[in-house]
Amino acid sequence: MKEGIHPNYQQTVIKCACGATYNTGSTKKDLHVEICSNCHPFFTGKQKLVDTGGRVDKFKKRFGITDKE
Repeated sequence: MKEGIHPNYQQTVIKCACGATYNTGSTKKDLHVEICSNCHPFFTGKQKLVDTGGRVDKFKKRFGITDKE
């Protein structure tokens, strides 16, 4: 590998908008992110499934699928 062309890998702090901080390594000094695993709806279990325009209902109606369990 060539000398002097690779960026420096250093310890950095990642800060989320929710206030969580993570220590990791990166070529950037400090990183600020808008969303992390502490506040992302998928990981917190507060995800809403939005049925836009009744697509799921149309599919179920077309193929005769019922919600019986």
